[in-house]
Amino acid sequence: MLVLFVAALVLAVVRNFPFGLLFGVLLIGGATTAYQAARRRSGARAVLAGAAVVILLAAVVVLVAKNMVLDLAVLTALLAGVAIAARQTFQPASELSEVDPPLRPVVIYNPKSGGGKAVSNNLAAEAAARGIEAIGLQPDDDLVQLVADAVARGADGLAAAGGDGTQALVATFAAANDLPFACIPAGTRNHFALDLGVDRDDVVGALDAFVAGGRERRVDLAEVNGRVFVNNVSMGVYASAVQSDGYRDAKVSTLLDTVSDVVGPDAVGRAAMRWIGPDGGERGTAAVLMVSNNPYRLGALFGNGTRQRLDGGVLGVAATRERGESRLSSSWTCAEFVVESDRPIPLGVDGEALVMDSPVRFRSRPGALRVRIAPQHRGGSPSSGAPNGLGDALRRLIGVISGS
Repeated sequence: MLVLFVAALVLAVVRNFPFGLLFGVLLIGGATTAYQAARRRSGARAVLAGAAVVILLAAVVVLVAKNMVLDLAVLTALLAGVAIAARQTFQPASELSEVDPPLRPVVIYNPKSGGGKAVSNNLAAEAAARGIEAIGLQPDDDLVQLVADAVARGADGLAAAGGDGTQALVATFAAANDLPFACIPAGTRNHFALDLGVDRDDVVGALDAFVAGGRERRVDLAEVNGRVFVNNVSMGVYASAVQSDGYRDAKVSTLLDTVSDVVGPDAVGRAAMRWIGPDGGERGTAAVLMVSNNPYRLGALFGNGTRQRLDGGVLGVAATRERGESRLSSSWTCAEFVVESDRPIPLGVDGEALVMDSPVRFRSRPGALRVRIAPQHRGGSPSSGAPNGLGDALRRLIGVISGS
């Protein structure tokens, strides 16, 4: 299909020369500009995306003005075929085993998370219909005690319906007691659910992880000074920034964009952090650091801001350092990571603002959590099948189309 598309494009260029050549140049230029836009951030992305739209519209104008409508129809049909082939080629991958449902599962839900998603979806009643005990978190309740009491009463499956901080706490108990865990996407962004392959728009359906047909796999947890997190920890980000609406709505891939506001030369009360880089050398400048439970794809064309897998047994570390007017960024993986400072270090742990004394120690806990996934949900990260760059995408797509 891809070969046919290229052949049709060449034929259109030759058959309608010289306007066909103009169309081809505009089409390739628009596609290249769109590709560059996808690789940029903030203002540069918006400018390049706008330019790509203008260039591609100009290509369409040339087609229509020179009565190349038939060529447009053929190219559109072939492009649709390429898109379908690409979707099949890059399908998220997952390896899950069907297991028996727990006999006494419990779901802990926060009625205020995500603007009240658990309440608006009638989660308590839907859980009861599936034989799942639902426990709502009230203002004066201690979440830790609620989960501990549920386990003491004999719960053999734990689910969390709330933000990623709630997910991490309930997952901590599930891992400690080797109980299956289900992530119910009732928070605001539900990043953990996304990378687990849970449909974030299907709050009620996620409960089916604890009924017949539910599937299971093991994923990693990570911890910072003994505290479990499921997504990431940012350092150098003030508690006010972590709690702001802008931070909560931001994608992981744009988190490091705030480096100047947080630890730039005009920041007040910043902590100077020291750590060991991937080359074994010590680093020690004002910086924004992000440590994640398995690495994120940052700046990638495909699957940007997601984790391809949650069972790699490693931490992902992303560092951005200021040097004059420039930014130096690097990323790597490791099993353990230590950050030191001469003063307490502000942290954003799965979106919650904390301050910890130095040193701050991170470690991965490979395969610590038994995760259950509803049968109708994908069960794999949206980037688990994503290619590593444009070249890999083309090679894999050509291989599928050619049958090799």
